[in-house]
Amino acid sequence: MLESTAAIQWNIAMILEAKAVEAEKVKQWTHHHIHARAFDSHEDQLKESISIHEVIVEMVEGLTKLENGLYSNLKAVLGSGEDEGGDFGGDGGEGFSFGDDSK
Repeated sequence: MLESTAAIQWNIAMILEAKAVEAEKVKQWTHHHIHARAFDSHEDQLKESISIHEVIVEMVEGLTKLENGLYSNLKAVLGSGEDEGGDFGGDGGEGFSFGDDSK
């Protein structure tokens, strides 16, 4: 189980590396295309910026949920003796919390 978890973490690292490259490309595109001259009004520019931000937040939330699931599995494998110092978020073993998880 630990070997499988390590393989999953490696794959996640590869995904994050690819996402970082993709994010750099999006950043460059955004810097060149999301400016006042490209929109009829400031409101349109703001709506486009917010929609890009929402996509990024959804991606981070998905990765966080994936990591929390892996954390729960590792915690179960390692047993309850790791509870004192093993909590990443310090919130009773629920992993990281970025706000409302009901979305």
